[in-house]
Amino acid sequence: MQYKTKILGTGKYLPKKVLTNFDIEKIVDTSDQWIFERTGIKERRISNPEGGELPSDMAAMASENALNAANLTPNDIDLIILSTVFPDYRLPCTTSVVMEKLGMTKQCPGIDISPACSGFVYGVHIAESFIRNGTYKNVLVIGTEKLSGGLNWKDRSTCILFGDGCGAAVLGRAPEGDKSEILSSVIQTDHTGGKFLHMKEGGAAIPFSKEILEEDDHYIKMAGRDLFKVATRTLSDNAKEAIEKANLKLSDIKWMVPHQANIRIIEKCGELLGIPSEKVIVNIQKYGNTSAATIPIAFHEAIEEGKIKRGDLVLFNAFGAGVTSGATVLRY
Repeated sequence: MQYKTKILGTGKYLPKKVLTNFDIEKIVDTSDQWIFERTGIKERRISNPEGGELPSDMAAMASENALNAANLTPNDIDLIILSTVFPDYRLPCTTSVVMEKLGMTKQCPGIDISPACSGFVYGVHIAESFIRNGTYKNVLVIGTEKLSGGLNWKDRSTCILFGDGCGAAVLGRAPEGDKSEILSSVIQTDHTGGKFLHMKEGGAAIPFSKEILEEDDHYIKMAGRDLFKVATRTLSDNAKEAIEKANLKLSDIKWMVPHQANIRIIEKCGELLGIPSEKVIVNIQKYGNTSAATIPIAFHEAIEEGKIKRGDLVLFNAFGAGVTSGATVLRY
């Protein structure tokens, strides 16, 4: 038997500390105008691990919001899928830590994934597959990131872009006759662009060492122009494929919720798809790029603000390091 999948509830957590462009002016050779004109970002949040804002802390708080919105308890969850590239620890997995912080007594499976900025869309795709085939009833999908931990604050090409935060959603079986449904999704990886955004140290290939520290090779590095070209093409292609799979037209989409990487990428994607700016959810000015957390945070806020309503056709569209990418079409 096949089941339809519905987003039952959403939640978010943003760190308390706000870092503005004017604050960054004091750290590196840049300006508020330079940053805003090129990225659309005015400020971002920076988490305090010692103040209860580890990736798992943010995930637990965002998940509690999503569970409350779905009228469920932690023990109603059958599977947790969590995306992060900056986990609390290498071991144990972050889902295990989140389960403890949520007070779960049910021993449900947890999956950590790391497709970077595409992580939430990947998680939704995986969750929908399990729900559709009847394996699980309720799945918690989380995107939680502390990208500030991998930034070189001397490198203005990267330190201005990223921030910290978490977004979460509970997916579950749609009741019979309910119009809400995940209609289609597309996920993929284009390995030829893997070199455009990377952080190679610390793995088996390049273990952490004194030399790595001295050469600043333990930070995020990015080839922005190259990534821009891949991102805009990929976002457009994936969206068209997902919309076609859903037997819809681009004009049917009420809202696009894109990955919040750069306002120029968002605008170019809308232009290529013919989606007007008033139908695109944008909050990059407040939070910068929070990787796998951007789409669930933006989606949650658009629901809170009364923009996205039940019955609206929504497009999620993301790309990330790898280059991973994905698009989801749903009737909220």
